[in-house]
Amino acid sequence: MTKDKEKRFGADAIIDSLVNHDVKYVFGVPGAKIDRVFEKLEHPTNPKAPKLIITRHEQNAAFMAQGVGRITGKPGVVLTTSGPGASNLATGLVTATAEGDPVLAISGQVQRTDLTRLTHQSMNNVGLMDPITKYAAEVQEPENISEVIANAYQEAEAAKQGASFVSIPQDVTDSETKTKPIAPMPSPILGPASPIESTLLAQRIKTAQLPVLLLGMRASDPETTKSIRNLVRDTHLPVVETFQGAGIIPRELEDDFFGRVGLFRNQPGDNLLKQSDLVIAVGYDPIEYEPRNWNQEAEANIIVIDSMRAEVDKHFQPEKELVGDISQTLDFLLPYMKGFDLPEASKVYLEKLREQLKMRDEPPALKEGQTTSHPLSIIQALQDRVSDEMTVAVDVGSFYIWMARHFRSYNPRHLLFSNGMQTLGVALPWAISAALVRPNTQVVSVSGDGGFLFSSQDLETAVRLNLNIVHIIWNDGHYDMVKFQEEMKYGKSAGVNFGPVDFVKYAESFGATGLRVENPQDLEKVLDQAFATKGPVIVDIPVDYSDNKALGEQMLEDQLH
Repeated sequence: MTKDKEKRFGADAIIDSLVNHDVKYVFGVPGAKIDRVFEKLEHPTNPKAPKLIITRHEQNAAFMAQGVGRITGKPGVVLTTSGPGASNLATGLVTATAEGDPVLAISGQVQRTDLTRLTHQSMNNVGLMDPITKYAAEVQEPENISEVIANAYQEAEAAKQGASFVSIPQDVTDSETKTKPIAPMPSPILGPASPIESTLLAQRIKTAQLPVLLLGMRASDPETTKSIRNLVRDTHLPVVETFQGAGIIPRELEDDFFGRVGLFRNQPGDNLLKQSDLVIAVGYDPIEYEPRNWNQEAEANIIVIDSMRAEVDKHFQPEKELVGDISQTLDFLLPYMKGFDLPEASKVYLEKLREQLKMRDEPPALKEGQTTSHPLSIIQALQDRVSDEMTVAVDVGSFYIWMARHFRSYNPRHLLFSNGMQTLGVALPWAISAALVRPNTQVVSVSGDGGFLFSSQDLETAVRLNLNIVHIIWNDGHYDMVKFQEEMKYGKSAGVNFGPVDFVKYAESFGATGLRVENPQDLEKVLDQAFATKGPVIVDIPVDYSDNKALGEQMLEDQLH
């Protein structure tokens, strides 16, 4: 036994490689084809081994890894066994790749001699994952484990960030190895885009009547956020954010913020983009809000500032692309913007948009006999209790439209949406990630009663880890985002109804606190109790979605198909 302990196995190469890449957490579900790695995580021989977080479903583990990736910009890691252990990762990995979140997924595989046989859990792992990841490989040689992981990690981290997948046969994991793990390579440091182009851009902005910054997912890292804030502070250029650009503009610059764009038309931000004679797209990705939706006539004048080339289509044909380190490009641009001031007519127009933003956020007064809470009332009550350092993870459903449109955030990567894949079930797993990465803050997650049950089994994980998460359920008894759109298209709905769940008892059965807003007048009192309670809390809020039809009439046509 002593001699066996002195041996170095493929599992050790995996752990040491993760240590070298400064991985703090590994999320996953164990199984026979990968169990030696779980042994090495649970009973580490390397004192710097990542903390193992056992989850209740592999899909949720992938969401948690994605949450770490989105918040930190460094790949989150998920570890599963073979067969369904690997296939259950698919939804989480396609979401991460589409939405630009770095993830490293590692799955077990049958031993190499069984790869071409129809055996227990034999499956073409790489064939499954190749279309939905940036990198997919299977290790065939124990001495190559570390280099494959290093390349997978590097590819997940590179722009556009996304998921990488590594399949490792059981006999490779169990084999003795001699090769030292590869140390992480420092990420290439890009320089700013062409200085000449930056000076020309400054001139172009100064001659425009209404230049606008459209801030997207790749503008949300700390360095780029700082540079954007410096630019806006000096120039007061009007800003529109995508959902994943939420929080780039801070409170003190809120007068320069004109809302988020995505899903719905005729918002102040959409009107601003339409009126603008120069849209400066910074770190913007088309999956966040398709150009055909905000540039339908294909007449916008667009300049791109990004770390990668733009995806061009008939609605998105930039005049110029300034490709390089976004932060450095903006820093180089700033001195040339000194003395810039918007034309007076543009200032008058922007003031009208500010008034529209304020008016649309006002919740309606409570009516006598009202038994459910209006979406704007819930949002206002949350807004009053969520401080700038708190993280809010939002699932997908009707509430997601209301939250994206009305809820304010003042720090990047603190308001999290799935607006690329619009994946149900992400909120609670992302909240668990946020509570681990930001342990000294309160975390809030928001879902509907339908989407909550897609991932609610990992409420047990949140309880086991004693995480301070307040999970809000907007409860209406339907898959309402589908329901109201079907009613708009067909005059009636189909396949959207399900039975009731007592979410208070459900929460208590997991060892969490369960609360319900029995009366809209009690909304604030119940939320105060939730935020004052340690550990996971589920708050069931019956919601009034009667205004969804009016909301739906403002949705973009292509979102209804």
